[in-house]
Amino acid sequence: MKHIYVAATGQHVGKTTSTLGLVANLLEQGFKTGYCKPVGQKHVSFDDMIADKDAVLFSKVIGFDIDPDLHSPVIIGQGITKKYIEDDSQFDFPTNIQYAAEQLGKQYEVIVFEGTGHPGVGSVCELSNATVAKQLNAGLIMIVEGGIGRTIDKLNMCLSIFQAQEVPLLGVIVNKVLPEKYEEIEFYLSKKFEQMGIPLLGILPYDRTLSFPIMETVRQAVEGKVLLNDDCMNNRVEDIIAGSLVDVEEFSRFQNILLVASIRRLNEAIAKVERISEMKGLDESPLSGVIVTGDGRHAKWYDTADLNSPYFIRHKIPVITTKLDTYGSVVKTSRIEVKINTRTPWKSKRAIELIRENLDFELLLDRIDALKSV
Repeated sequence: MKHIYVAATGQHVGKTTSTLGLVANLLEQGFKTGYCKPVGQKHVSFDDMIADKDAVLFSKVIGFDIDPDLHSPVIIGQGITKKYIEDDSQFDFPTNIQYAAEQLGKQYEVIVFEGTGHPGVGSVCELSNATVAKQLNAGLIMIVEGGIGRTIDKLNMCLSIFQAQEVPLLGVIVNKVLPEKYEEIEFYLSKKFEQMGIPLLGILPYDRTLSFPIMETVRQAVEGKVLLNDDCMNNRVEDIIAGSLVDVEEFSRFQNILLVASIRRLNEAIAKVERISEMKGLDESPLSGVIVTGDGRHAKWYDTADLNSPYFIRHKIPVITTKLDTYGSVVKTSRIEVKINTRTPWKSKRAIELIRENLDFELLLDRIDALKSV
């Protein structure tokens, strides 16, 4: 079976979630399926090795022993582009990628290669997504965010880069389509894609749960410090509320809430949360965590003893402090671009379900077979 290369029209479009769902479902259908992130940008360290963070995620979710030489052969980390421009002879990235593909090809009948960023990422090192897909002799699956005019425009621009390299197109996955616009977008995109001769593999509805951050991601966004219950930083956050706005009417769902409050309003806000919980008959706290905000000027504006509330201890609520004020913290948190990772297993499960429920695997396999015969 031909290699599959998954690319996207930009960052945060859903490339990793779609790739994860694709690999997991091909495995479920009985295909010996391997994974590789040929070019990575963000890596993690483990067991005296480094590998792209997505490769580590896949090894844990899919269940294989990661070998960086095979699953993450090239990492363009900080400073690499400058060194490459100064003297490219010290790098042999294509050989590393080719070795990984050949070795994985001995183990699997299907290899899914995950691209990086938008189609042009890596071109500074002659490793754009299109160049790598061409080297791998892979068929392309393009992920694009849902819409109509903007979607088609972005898709045309991005596909042209792969067309210049003569990379064959397996099909397109349209991601993050709002449920209320699903039928309209499906109708118009299906019609336009047919006119363009583009196979539409699937349309994935927007799933709000995939956009939920965890407390550790929140901490990073506000550059905060964990003061209490650091073992609960995987708590998911579904909503944000400022301490001054805590009221019965503000809590429509009343679960997995991030409370953002200044030290002056903290006790008052917690007291209100306790009263509302009692009114609603809740045994567990609705809070995922708390950010105690500063004034934007002083490094230490609180006494640690003031934050050792029995409520936080009783309900195991992680407490973060940040120099940002309440407004700045809410803005930073609301702008988080959430990525699927090893600390969000519910997202991995949902990504696999979304692909299973919405991808036309029969069409995909037909496209692969058609390209093999060319």
